[in-house]
Amino acid sequence: MSSHRRQTLPRKGSYLSPVDEKSIGERLREIRLRRGFTQVQIAKKLSVDQAMVSSYERGTARMHGAIIAAFAKAYAVSADEILGLKRPKVDSSYRERRFFRRLREVEKLPRRKKEALISLIDTYIKGQKMQDSA
Repeated sequence: MSSHRRQTLPRKGSYLSPVDEKSIGERLREIRLRRGFTQVQIAKKLSVDQAMVSSYERGTARMHGAIIAAFAKAYAVSADEILGLKRPKVDSSYRERRFFRRLREVEKLPRRKKEALISLIDTYIKGQKMQDSA
């Protein structure tokens, strides 16, 4: 006769989860901003309303496993990072994604507008170099 006991979680109120919707939401927002996405872009990617993304980020909507997995895939992070069970990886390439997204948008502009914008950028960079050398 085996004498193993069935393990159960403590009753409600006596167990403090290491993760909660509010902290998950804060991490979702931080990751989204680090990746350079807007709520609208993520909502479209996940096929949900922007208001739902906002609710997740504010911690007012309960997240089920499938939506956590969808966010993890969209942000190219682990679900553990979203849940706060694993520290986030700091990767400088993600910080620059927002800039590169803008460049892709510039590439779509008509040639004359693109040249005008490049000229403006060149002027700004020259000005910054002068300030740095002064």
